[in-house]
Amino acid sequence: METMTKTKITVQALVNAPVKKVWEAWTTPAAIMQWNFASDDWYCPGAANDLRVGGKFTSRMEAKDGSFGFDFEGIYDEVVDLKKITYRMPDGQQATTTFTGKGEKTEVTTIFDAETENSVELQQGGWQAILNNFKAYAERMVNMETLYFEIEIEAPASKVADIMLGEKTFTEWTAEFNPTSTFRGSWQKGSKVLFIGVDDKGNEGGMVSRIKEHLPNKHVSIQHLGVLDKGKEVTEGPAVAGWAGALENYYFLETKGGTKLSVTLDSNAEFKEYFSESWLRALKKLKQICEA
Repeated sequence: METMTKTKITVQALVNAPVKKVWEAWTTPAAIMQWNFASDDWYCPGAANDLRVGGKFTSRMEAKDGSFGFDFEGIYDEVVDLKKITYRMPDGQQATTTFTGKGEKTEVTTIFDAETENSVELQQGGWQAILNNFKAYAERMVNMETLYFEIEIEAPASKVADIMLGEKTFTEWTAEFNPTSTFRGSWQKGSKVLFIGVDDKGNEGGMVSRIKEHLPNKHVSIQHLGVLDKGKEVTEGPAVAGWAGALENYYFLETKGGTKLSVTLDSNAEFKEYFSESWLRALKKLKQICEA
């Protein structure tokens, strides 16, 4: 019996980041949620990754207009730390990604079996677009990492979102970060918003940001542009080095018991402990308000 040879497709990118950082960005669920989509019309509201031979990974892919969504998943056949990953998808397609360190750069190459429903050109273009997203994310995060927090709240997503973003209730749960915490601006996509806290001398400090995305009751993405220093907006210079472009994302997922709220946050090493402790307190406070 003649065996059909599967068509193999290759996509590749040279990432300006060391291999350890690239590997973390490729395999950490919170990071995967930031880059695993082919265009701005899509987003990835959830990911899980059991990184071992026989382990399973899942990424939720959804169109922002709500028209379509699916789970991209597979089982690992081979995992070589910092070097190679091979997995098999439910339809039998296999994909292998290799990571080749080149000093402070890393060559990432994925070779995968083509499926038969779409053209080779379309498949290659889609996978390359995702890899290009990954490259941009990994390079931006060389000196940072994406933190992840989640909490189950016994309330519908619409209520959780309204309370989380409401002008009055925002100050209640964010008091866990700063007792004077508030915001000035709009949550509308494209709008500028200032996140403000007042010090003991009455000076306003905080972040200068814009709303990158807002899908009501589903997803909010905040892009931080700079800092607020004594009431002055600073978006250039040493004060904002590393922070410009950092993202803060909220995901609202309806569950049988209410809402699973997930938060991803880009942070540098200096603020990691502070954010880790403060976000846990803030989410518990938000849960308390929503369930009251």
